[in-house]
Amino acid sequence: MTVVPDDLTQLLRTARHVVVLTGAGISAESGVPTFRDAQTGLWAQYKAEDLATPEAFERNPKLVWDWYAWRRARVQSVTPNAGHFALVKMESFVPEFTLITQNVDDLHHRAGSKRIIELHGNITRAKCFEQNHAVAEWTENEATPPGCPECSQHPGH
Repeated sequence: MTVVPDDLTQLLRTARHVVVLTGAGISAESGVPTFRDAQTGLWAQYKAEDLATPEAFERNPKLVWDWYAWRRARVQSVTPNAGHFALVKMESFVPEFTLITQNVDDLHHRAGSKRIIELHGNITRAKCFEQNHAVAEWTENEATPPGCPECSQHPGH
C-alpha cells in the first residue's frame, strides 16, 4: 500500500478545488493497451493517420470502424483498478474536484468519478460523420460501419 505524504494529505484536507490529470498509465494497470510504448504500444503497430483521423475514416470506414470495435471490446473486458477508485474517494473529500483525462476507455466513469473532462472523447460514444450529431447507441449489423439511427449515414469518431 502506498503511503500518502503528510503534507499532501493536509493540502488535500484543506483544498477547495482539486484538478487531476490522468493518462494511459492509470488504465494500463487495468490492461488497456497504451499508444506510445515502443514495443507494445498501438502506434508501434499502426499509424495514427491510417486509423484515428477523419481522413482515415473517409478513405476506409470499415477498417477504422473495425479497429474501434476491437478497441471497444478490449476496454469493455477490463475493469477500473485501485487508482481509478482512489480518485473517486478523493473526489468525495473535496468540495470541487475536476478529473481531466486523456483516456477514452470510460474507466473513470465506471469507477464512479463524476466531474470528468475527456480530452479525446469516449470510445463508448460515436458521432455521425455526415451530420455531426452524437450517436449514443447503434446496432451492429452486417453493414460495417452501421448506419446512424437518425439519418442512416455512417457514425464515425
